[in-house]
Amino acid sequence: MHELPISQSILEIALREAEKAGAKKVTGISLVIGKLATAVDDSIQFYWSMIAEGTIAEGAILHFERIPTEMRCYDCGHTFEPDERSFSCPICGSSHVRVSRGDELRVESIDIE
Repeated sequence: MHELPISQSILEIALREAEKAGAKKVTGISLVIGKLATAVDDSIQFYWSMIAEGTIAEGAILHFERIPTEMRCYDCGHTFEPDERSFSCPICGSSHVRVSRGDELRVESIDIE
């Protein structure tokens, strides 16, 4: 259900930027969503169809790009993609790691007319 506020934020960003550009129509929006972000593409699309109705973004196509998770080990500096069972560094075994990529959720671009 948290996809509704996400969809609302996407719409607000799109309408604000379209207004700044003097656009008459928003035709597409490219979204970048990390694997660790818990947003579900289909749910965002579902809410988008409802909340964009009656705006210049009605009918805009949402394009989803999923980003894999990437971790960086604080101890040895190795960057790696974790497996489903463990976030430990595969080189040194340390669990002293941080997410360096894969938790983002952002509007990458907005297509307008």
